[in-house]
Amino acid sequence: MTARTTKPHEIVERALELSRADGCVVIADETSTANLRWARNALTTNGVTRGRTLTVVATVNGKEGTASGVVSRSAVTAAELEPLVRAAEAAAQGADPAEDAQPLVDGVATSPGFTEAPAETSSTVFAAFAPALGESFARARAGGRELYGFANHELVSTYIGTSTGVRLRHDQPTGTLELNAKSPDGSRSAWAGRSTRDFQDVDPAALDGELAQRLAWAERRIDLPAGRYETLLPPTAVADLLIYQMWSAAARDAAEGRTVFSKPGGGTRVGDRLSDLPLTLRSDPHEPGLEAAPFVIAHTSGDDASVFDNGLPLAPTRWMSEGQLTHLVTTRHSAGLTGLPVTPAIGNLVLDGGGTQSLTDMVAGTERGLLLTCLWYIREVDPATLLLTGLTRDGVYLVENGEVVGAANNFRFNESPVDLLSRASEAGRTEKTLPREWSDWFTRAAMPALRIPDFNMSSVSQGV
Repeated sequence: MTARTTKPHEIVERALELSRADGCVVIADETSTANLRWARNALTTNGVTRGRTLTVVATVNGKEGTASGVVSRSAVTAAELEPLVRAAEAAAQGADPAEDAQPLVDGVATSPGFTEAPAETSSTVFAAFAPALGESFARARAGGRELYGFANHELVSTYIGTSTGVRLRHDQPTGTLELNAKSPDGSRSAWAGRSTRDFQDVDPAALDGELAQRLAWAERRIDLPAGRYETLLPPTAVADLLIYQMWSAAARDAAEGRTVFSKPGGGTRVGDRLSDLPLTLRSDPHEPGLEAAPFVIAHTSGDDASVFDNGLPLAPTRWMSEGQLTHLVTTRHSAGLTGLPVTPAIGNLVLDGGGTQSLTDMVAGTERGLLLTCLWYIREVDPATLLLTGLTRDGVYLVENGEVVGAANNFRFNESPVDLLSRASEAGRTEKTLPREWSDWFTRAAMPALRIPDFNMSSVSQGV
């Protein structure tokens, strides 16, 4: 048996057979990727990779409770499989009882295709995209701009088997496209990104046209001071902010008084109104175009995830409904601690405010304000208020009387996404978007543009 010739489900079954622990969870992740890179209107590299990671969770019952041990390794061979299982058991035997211990999930129907080979991507995923990209290179060259970028497609087949009989499998395609256009002297830069499952819905020509427009706007430079500005946040920026908000929405942290979702005096803010706009923030594993795993896949435990919950079915969840906070992220353990329902994290995020206007429409309705392209280098300043800081990047544009009149300098911002939701005065139409800052970790998002009357640009940044 080798790591590449043995089917993942066979490795899962063999690891379970080898287990001597009271309970065992085995997760096999089979990953294949294909990518393209380009610079100065020409392809530079392309590649295809394959990989496998095996995670074993051993649970050991004791007088004081159940302990767990987790060990993950890549490219496990036949000779390494039993040592991996024993390492997980040793980790569990040497650990204190796990606070999040729960009975392992059972009674879940076996996934169709559990015994079949993993899905794989290849360079053929770019069969239509690559020629269209080449045509965009020619247009950019003729228009006096240079295109840089990266396209990546990943397919992960995850197999979960447990000692309680769970046998689940999920295939997750993830595609990302990031495209930069620059003036030949590098003084002007514009960015666009897309999230996709298969690159069939990505139009390089449309993206190049968008970037050409932004570079044209940047021919006029307008220096602006720090301050509060009416600001249009595009969907990608809204996604970056709200994904961080979701990562900070563990119910246990809130109940213990450590986050922006903590209620003064004790408890959580579930039930509080966060926005006067009818904003609904939700996740659904079956959301069209944003499909994600329909069951919990947890390689480690934390306040917002538990290895004991592996295989737990996921259901559509409204985190905020019509402006009101309705759920926080819970495991079975933290749900019991807080008295809130079991609502595990889900691999996508959608914000809908019922708006129908495009970002272009919202620009047309702006008397004076800023239009952002994207945010980056986002970091947390204060967890109690979820105050974040970060930078604007690749284009901040001044809008006057419904038209973009030039490009302003970049800024550092200081804002809390929760506070922004309370101050937002308009939401556009919801559309699929690529979160730029978090594109390595979270890509399945759909967001509207938001109008913020007084976005805090705390200082001027010298970045492009």
